[in-house]
Amino acid sequence: MSDERVQFLIQAAADDLVASGAETGLQVAVIKDGRVVADVVSGVADPGSGAAVAGDTLFWAGSTAKGVAASVAHVLADRGELDYDMRAAEVWPEFGSHGKDTMTLRHVLLHTAGVPGLPPDTTVEDLRDWDHMCAVLADAEPWWEPGTRFGYHAKTFGFLLGEIIRRATGRTISAWLREVVTGPLGIEDDVHFGVPERLLPRVARQVAAGRPAAVPERGSPLSRAMPRGVLPDAGYANRPDVLTCDIPSEGSMSARGAARMYSALLGHAGGIRLVSPGRLTDMAAVTVTGTDQVMGFPARWAFGYSPDRPGALSRPGSSFGMVGMNGSAAYADIDSGVAGAVMRNHFAAGDLATTARIDRIVARLLS
Repeated sequence: MSDERVQFLIQAAADDLVASGAETGLQVAVIKDGRVVADVVSGVADPGSGAAVAGDTLFWAGSTAKGVAASVAHVLADRGELDYDMRAAEVWPEFGSHGKDTMTLRHVLLHTAGVPGLPPDTTVEDLRDWDHMCAVLADAEPWWEPGTRFGYHAKTFGFLLGEIIRRATGRTISAWLREVVTGPLGIEDDVHFGVPERLLPRVARQVAAGRPAAVPERGSPLSRAMPRGVLPDAGYANRPDVLTCDIPSEGSMSARGAARMYSALLGHAGGIRLVSPGRLTDMAAVTVTGTDQVMGFPARWAFGYSPDRPGALSRPGSSFGMVGMNGSAAYADIDSGVAGAVMRNHFAAGDLATTARIDRIVARLLS
């Protein structure tokens, strides 16, 4: 099928979603074997002003940024800056308290570190204080012996990974993101943990949709990992102090920027290969399976990513990426050579209907 036909069909699907009221604003980017086959925008970035979504509009994308953070770590490992089996306490001595001295970078990437929880009174202001959050994690008692169980580290993942990187290399995860990923790819204005203030006017306004997200039951593992004071909603995602702060478990990006990063991980970026073929295979491999101790249901995990595409069946060990709480997603598929991303500002927590629909179209047309 021609690239023009693919673009037409995905544009039609996006326009239909917006016209139906299921979406407010959308971006979709799809790259196959390094060739852009769809770069779609539809709807409005800000219903208040009527500003339309553009190709360079940035969207708060929640945990989709965890895939970006994991990618930075893998690129640094490929360059010899990091060792997956380095114990965190080697570079962050105070973290070794309460039996956490065996925790490694590998455990963090696999969500087996055993430190998913935060104090119940954690606030957004706390999240914005890097040193405070790292001190809290250093003093935390693990939920399990590192490496023995699996549980989604919803908020702590980015701080754990970012502080290990900072201690080991002397540079922040955001600085490395720009130097080894977004800068070489020419997308330094398109993929962020904290958005530079000068780019805030480009960020789409998240719009609350339908019923508010269910609040986790008090005392449940999920409530301990995601305290009420930092549970994301549209208001949270629109706060300038949140958008501009490095909280690497979340971030903001454009679909074209996220898709280009994943295409470069596949080795399809005009001669720029972010990781070696062998490392790419390891990144996508399903490494952990079992009951998620935080979410409470069976799950599986690749090496820093979800191994499941939003809406299409894929061979285990081929797909890797991340979805965000507001339904954004970015991923790559080794078998098909496809990298894709969907960004949205219709904030309905856990709603993956749009990303699943778009991904099924992509799979039908390009896999």
